[in-house]
Amino acid sequence: MQFVKFMTSGMGRAARIVLGLVIMSVGLFVVKGTMGTVLAIVALVPMSGGLFDFCLIGRALGYPLSGASARKQLAGK
Repeated sequence: MQFVKFMTSGMGRAARIVLGLVIMSVGLFVVKGTMGTVLAIVALVPMSGGLFDFCLIGRALGYPLSGASARKQLAGK
């Protein structure tokens, strides 16, 4: 699957980190209050996935959680 291949690549990991930073910024500086805090906490999921090389979307689609393992499996297909 091309989407999982992109998400586990270096560019996909960087995109998840940037997306997490954008969501966190929106939560803290635009939404504010309790909803803003919740949004900022939710933003930690894509950021940590990009930083620590795991992909929850890949896992939901039947690939390994580890980005390295998913890349290995995708290369074999």
